[in-house]
Amino acid sequence: MSMKVKKLTYMALLTAVALIIFVLESFIPAPVPVPGIKLGLANIVTLYALWTLRPGEALTILLTRIILGSIFTGQLMSLLYSLGGGLLCFVLTLAARYVLTEQQIWVSSILGSMAHNVGQILVAVVLTATPGVAVYLPLLLISAIITGSFTGFAAQQLYHHMQRLQILPVSCVKPAVESGFSSPERKLDNVRKNAD
Repeated sequence: MSMKVKKLTYMALLTAVALIIFVLESFIPAPVPVPGIKLGLANIVTLYALWTLRPGEALTILLTRIILGSIFTGQLMSLLYSLGGGLLCFVLTLAARYVLTEQQIWVSSILGSMAHNVGQILVAVVLTATPGVAVYLPLLLISAIITGSFTGFAAQQLYHHMQRLQILPVSCVKPAVESGFSSPERKLDNVRKNAD
C-alpha cells in the first residue's frame, strides 16, 4: 500500500471517528441551558489531527466533519455557526501549535475552544444583527476553559499513547523526523541497523 493511500485511509478513519462522536454527542443534553455550550468531544479528534497531520489535511477533516455532521444531525441551520467557530478555532490552534510543545496540547485546546465561541458569537451578531447576543460571551469563555481543558488533556493523552505505539503520522511541525508513518517494521529495521 502506497504512502498516499495510507495517509488517505488514516484521514478517513479520523473523520469517521470524529463524525460518530459528533452525532452521538448531539443526543446528549447540554450541561447548561445556554446556547453554544457543549462538551465538543469531536474536537479531541480534530486537535489530534492538527498535531499529527499537515494543516491542510487537518482542515479537510474538520470541514468534512462539520458539513456531514450538520447533515446527519439535521442541524443545517447551525452550519454557519459551526463553520465560523470551527475555522477561527482552527486558525488559533494552528498558530499555537508552532509555539507550544507536545506537553502543552491542552493549552492549545483551551485557546481553540475560546476562539470557537468567539467565532460563533461573531456569526450570531452578523446573522441576527443583534450585538446584544455578545452578553453570552463571558459565560461561553468560562465554559470553553473547562471543556477545552478536558478535550485538550484527552487529545494529549491520545497523542502520547499513539506515539508510544509508534503509529503516529509525522507532523509537519517536526521537519527533522522522517516523513510517513511509523510502523513495527520500521522499528525492527532500526533495531537491526543499531545491532549492525
